Amino acid sequence: MTQPALHVTTYNIHKGFSQFNRRMMVHELRDRLRSLNPDIVFLQEVQGLHLGHADDIDNWPDSPQHEFLAEDVWASSAYGRNMLYDHGHHGNAILSRFPILHTHNQNVTHLRFEKRGMLHCRIELPGGQTVHCVCVHLSLFGYSRRKQMAALADYLDHLAEPDAPLIVAGDFNDWRNRVGEDLTRRLGLREVFCGPSGIPACSFPAAMPMFRLDRIYVRGFDVISTEVHHGKPWSAISDHAALSAHLTRHGR
Repeated sequence: MTQPALHVTTYNIHKGFSQFNRRMMVHELRDRLRSLNPDIVFLQEVQGLHLGHADDIDNWPDSPQHEFLAEDVWASSAYGRNMLYDHGHHGNAILSRFPILHTHNQNVTHLRFEKRGMLHCRIELPGGQTVHCVCVHLSLFGYSRRKQMAALADYLDHLAEPDAPLIVAGDFNDWRNRVGEDLTRRLGLREVFCGPSGIPACSFPAAMPMFRLDRIYVRGFDVISTEVHHGKPWSAISDHAALSAHLTRHGR
């Protein structure tokens, strides 16, 4: 029996600002995410706290961005703080319509000046099935990305059964498509946009995507459809395009 479709979206939200930090766009961002209406949202560059913006920007949300975005729509949310500074911090977040049973932020920093983490949530889907969801934002440097993917594989090898449903999504900064091979080989994942060409979708810059930075990898799901959300109005919100996938999990 085929279970109902699961809609997932990944989006690097650029801390709630447009490209080149010209305008604060977190309210428009919330509207666009709600218009998409995904079940699970993987977010990168989420501003958990910024004292300067809170003082200087009149309509800066009172709550952390992940809570502001999730309010009244996504019942559960989790945030993993990666970069800490005097006036605040930012990191990754996962929003979910369904209960988040467990959350853990895995520190995968490889270079001291480039703090990175991977946010893992175990989410209970309707009918009692659980899925492991990991939100990532990888290094700008290839060697560090490979180390971070190895750390992710080691972590999941000890945590989840080899055939447990798994979604890994986020900003991979992997324009040469190298880390996907590690995910496929060690964790049995496949990229949702990779058809016969085996090439992920372009997602950066949002106005006219040319680079393949953002990804959604799955295990234990079939892919019904995918979409890259780019051009206007998306390009006015962030420098990255958002990616969506509709998935099904087959019953046994």
